[in-house]
Amino acid sequence: MNIGLSSDRRSNVSLARRAYNIRRKAIQMGEVQGQGYVGQALGVADVLAVSFFHAAEYRPEDPEWEGRDRYLLSIGHYAIAFYAALIEAGILPEEELPTYGMDDSRMPMSGMASYTPGMEMSGGSLGLGLGIAVGRAMGLKRKGSSALVFNLMSDGELGEGSTWEAAMSAAHHGLDNLICIVDFNNQQADGASTRMLSSEPVDKKFEAFGWFVQRVDGNDIDALVAAFDAARGHDKPQPRVIICDTVMCKGVPFLESREITHFVRVEADEWQKALAVLDEEAPK
Repeated sequence: MNIGLSSDRRSNVSLARRAYNIRRKAIQMGEVQGQGYVGQALGVADVLAVSFFHAAEYRPEDPEWEGRDRYLLSIGHYAIAFYAALIEAGILPEEELPTYGMDDSRMPMSGMASYTPGMEMSGGSLGLGLGIAVGRAMGLKRKGSSALVFNLMSDGELGEGSTWEAAMSAAHHGLDNLICIVDFNNQQADGASTRMLSSEPVDKKFEAFGWFVQRVDGNDIDALVAAFDAARGHDKPQPRVIICDTVMCKGVPFLESREITHFVRVEADEWQKALAVLDEEAPK
């Protein structure tokens, strides 16, 4: 069974339900360890829902299927969000959710391709994902494959020179099989990314590098569906980028409203409260 583009188009209500499930699973995993990058996970859940259940093509029962679209997680510390999506997609069994971050788990706290089915690259040092994605896209073209390469990266990675070298290479080689997704939540380890090293206007920068660019509300399912469809349907030999402006801790207002930092601390008694808030607003 192929999931994603090859299956029937999912309704946007169904995609919202997928995003809710991803948020819920991320909170559950965070509770296992008493920590985790849940602010980012809650913020990017809509992007992952549309990615996995509308845009990308894969076989849950065969994560190494040669015809799959490659989905790279450049931001290794977003692994908690990515595992939630992999579980929701049926690539990882839900029974493994309580093993998050444990010894011998297939879900270590930072993404590792050698451990986890569906994890296409090992994360850690930031700024590497787009370069790896460029190499994957070039390789697939040489093999005559119609598969796409998706690369999910952070706005903080826009401050890395390697990102822009890769962006220039992708345009030079006309990699129309590459879709880069930037989670622009305006946070990195030392503070707001726009204060640390502003990349704005980031859309104009990518355009100047020769990319097909869209910038959308990354927590708007309708906007995301339209953007992914436009990226796939764009008929010029250009790489594509979707810049997604997201809200940290989206879906849990009491976390959204506190002072947001790169690592959002959740107290021991707040995990269940967060789940209850999500459940109150769950899509029908």
